[in-house]
Amino acid sequence: MAYNEKLAYKIRRALAHLPIVEEKRMFGGIAFMVDGKMCLTAGADRMMCRIDPDIHEEAIGKEGCRTVMMKGREYKGYVYVSEDTLHKEADFNYWVTLALEFNKKARPSK
Repeated sequence: MAYNEKLAYKIRRALAHLPIVEEKRMFGGIAFMVDGKMCLTAGADRMMCRIDPDIHEEAIGKEGCRTVMMKGREYKGYVYVSEDTLHKEADFNYWVTLALEFNKKARPSK
């Protein structure tokens, strides 16, 4: 699956003020690593956010949001957000903010 360039561009712009951001190809898309930790990814039609697991259940109750599943396993603290629900700047910024807030206390990704 190729990633969505428009979505990747929006994420790049949202993270441009940060000193340490690295892009890596993973999960069929592009991951944005902040301070060496996976924070957001851009896929073909969705953004993945690494959020605080303590707010996971609340987050998946929001429109267009669902738990990341890989190989039949649910990943609490990782959510997919449908691109269709990210057109409004406030909605996009909500998810980016959640990911950046958790990034401050998250352990580095393996």
